[in-house]
Amino acid sequence: MFKTEQEQFWAGKFGDDYIERNKSYSIISSNIALFSEIFGKNMSRKDVNSLIEFGSNIGMNLRAINLIRPEMSLAAIEINEKAVGILKEHFKDNVKVYQNSILECEIEEKYDIALISGVLIHINPDELDTVYRKLYECSNKYIIISEYYNPKPTVIEYRGEKNKLFKRDFAGDMLDKYPDLKLVDYGFKYHRDNMFPMDDSTWFLLEKC
Repeated sequence: MFKTEQEQFWAGKFGDDYIERNKSYSIISSNIALFSEIFGKNMSRKDVNSLIEFGSNIGMNLRAINLIRPEMSLAAIEINEKAVGILKEHFKDNVKVYQNSILECEIEEKYDIALISGVLIHINPDELDTVYRKLYECSNKYIIISEYYNPKPTVIEYRGEKNKLFKRDFAGDMLDKYPDLKLVDYGFKYHRDNMFPMDDSTWFLLEKC
């Protein structure tokens, strides 16, 4: 059904099980803190009116964004059928949902922000350029990347699975690939943060110039 083993992995049972491990309301609280920081420091409400998330799962990021920017038009791409059902049930018709693999989905509409969080690390490295292109082409102005960072490409065993988690400098890749992108801001979220812990992810805000 899919081009890569990683897509099949997330579309199937492992992707279903992931939903159960990642639906705590504490995640939404941490996400509210994260996106309040990114938006509050770098963009006013008049700057951005729409956002698309690549690999939204059940929409924990989108729920947080919807709470802090309820006027924003939202869209999502998600490969897992069960996750799509939960996403649609929560948001009803308030989020445009593309049920498809990121690698297969072609989006004609542009959004002020293209967001990807905890997804690039699970993309087959041979297909990263495709995802980078789609993030770039979908964005009118900003790209937000929040992933595990490593200065050099590295493969990590993930819950006993091989070739399912890849760390690298994703933002650096995009800055090198697209000269009209500039780094606006970045930050790190620690898993032992006293208030809003996250999974040791590094976020980057890129802007089209």
